[in-house]
Amino acid sequence: MAPPKVSRPVRKDQFPGVLKALKTTAYYDAGRDNRLVTNIRGLAWSPTGNAIATTVSNYIRIWDPDRTKVAQTLELKSGAPGIVEKVAYCPTHEAVLASTAVDGICRLWDARMPGGVAGAGKGTKLSEAKVGDTGLFLTWHPSGTELLVGRKDDVVMSVDVRKLGGSEGPLGTGWDLEARQIDPLQGRHGKTQLNEMAFSNSGRELLVTTGHGPVEIAAYSVRHSPAGSFIAAGSGDGMVTLWDTTHWHCAHTLMAHTGPVRDLSFSYDGAYIACGSGGDTKESSNGIEISHVDTGERVHTIDTVAPASWIAWHPLRYWLAYAGETGGLRIVGAGSST
Repeated sequence: MAPPKVSRPVRKDQFPGVLKALKTTAYYDAGRDNRLVTNIRGLAWSPTGNAIATTVSNYIRIWDPDRTKVAQTLELKSGAPGIVEKVAYCPTHEAVLASTAVDGICRLWDARMPGGVAGAGKGTKLSEAKVGDTGLFLTWHPSGTELLVGRKDDVVMSVDVRKLGGSEGPLGTGWDLEARQIDPLQGRHGKTQLNEMAFSNSGRELLVTTGHGPVEIAAYSVRHSPAGSFIAAGSGDGMVTLWDTTHWHCAHTLMAHTGPVRDLSFSYDGAYIACGSGGDTKESSNGIEISHVDTGERVHTIDTVAPASWIAWHPLRYWLAYAGETGGLRIVGAGSST
């Protein structure tokens, strides 16, 4: 399946009108009452945007954004008890998905969709690594050779995945993954609460949000813009700070929500940033706020009936996926040419 074409960039003054015209598509999970909130704990687009993965309870569901019926999805189950916490696609291999769970295992999956990238090997577990405790977040190195898993006890494990091979190579099964403990803060501050990590676009830097202080930022979420000019950090006070990566100063401070900013996502071109305030706290607020990165100006709000726990822009288009509302996954703009 060919990836979608890249969207034409949209100017700031035109962006609100474009977003308002987009339809929101709902993707309901199998056998579930649509009046209930499906507890999605993570979502991730594949590198081309041909598929999107969600975690629900102890399994992973892979959706084709053009198909809303659960019978047309791929379900991945490890067979082990416990909740799947997070998923992330390999940046260099469309078919490979990583997951973490409460059983302390990081797994790699061959997540090829029926009729999609390939017809064989769909839903196969490629390998796994023991990381020792619940994995609350994970991030890929841009080269696709390393995975970092952040545990519940604030220990970080590095998983060597070089055996995966190149993006066009075969996906073999049964090979071992090796995990080792690392100290991303190099001993500073002693034992520190780690909320999230993200590699810079080059992979030379590791961005760390902590529970107390300066990326190294007191924040819940962190992202590097696709254009490379900004780092965004979302904090517990509802603020998002945009840091200029040339002079390393705070270029803009956005009041995104009244509650904590749990997730951030830059649009494919780095021009816009979306912020969600989901989670289990009473302070979480409804809606997804979208701001223009260069000016810091808020340009659009997507109204939601519940806080959006997880959000992610499509890697090539102005489609925005989010979770937290009744029924489960929603995608603004799915199927459009925008």
